[in-house]
Amino acid sequence: MTPKELRAFCLSFNAAVEDFPFNPETSVFKVLGKLFALTNLDARPLTVNLKCDPEDAVRLRADHEGLIVPGWHMNKRHWNTVTVDGGLPDPLLRELIEDSYDLVVAGLPRAERLRLDRP
Repeated sequence: MTPKELRAFCLSFNAAVEDFPFNPETSVFKVLGKLFALTNLDARPLTVNLKCDPEDAVRLRADHEGLIVPGWHMNKRHWNTVTVDGGLPDPLLRELIEDSYDLVVAGLPRAERLRLDRP
């Protein structure tokens, strides 16, 4: 997955936006103000921080040692740093990004979740 593809995929989700609250290099992808992905699209290797179920996070780190690690500068129980250009298959990357988005949406108040479902 290229940086351009990563950005486009993150923005493909309902109500997803890109923000730069930290600096001009760090893309923060949010849904209704809540972070679901964080990356520097110009960094090499390209990595992205993604929210993850704690049990899945541990399993993924073990299954993809060195490519999926505890979230850098994040709550390491709930966040992973995933190397995007390091050999993980694109379908897995897409699934991890979608799971991160879904976890964040699940944590939103019911009224906001319902707002996302409207066309």
